[in-house]
Amino acid sequence: MTRANSAQFRPAIRRTLTAALTGGALLALAACGGSERPRTELQAAQLNTIGVNAYLWRAALDTVSFAPLLQADSNGGVIVTDWYANPANPGERVKLTVTILDQDLRADALRVAASRQVNEAGNWVEAPVQAATVQKLEDIILTKARDLRRQALAS
Repeated sequence: MTRANSAQFRPAIRRTLTAALTGGALLALAACGGSERPRTELQAAQLNTIGVNAYLWRAALDTVSFAPLLQADSNGGVIVTDWYANPANPGERVKLTVTILDQDLRADALRVAASRQVNEAGNWVEAPVQAATVQKLEDIILTKARDLRRQALAS
């Protein structure tokens, strides 16, 4: 294509692009007609400016804040605490791993794993963790996440 032929097509291309962009802008403005912002369950359930559901993330961090953190990866959705010994029971310590598996606020998007050790004659020995303990932590995190979501929707 010669330079002269190329110049002939430029106005046509410019008109086509202008029409497409203007039409798209008008459609976008038409969609903004109401004064209320849209509130859908999808928006509320998938708040994810980070790699995982932000409500679950904040609730999980808040729930395990009693223990020192070793790792907190918001993109991968993993929180790992260091060993924590309750001052009222220094012969026992726990370590938690919270994994957020999805961007949705759902019960199956959360997994908590706990390790427990007891001090026997100066040595830390693995001990079983009651399943109810892990379930209770998951329930606490989910309840906090749902409360955070409700607060965000109310404001």
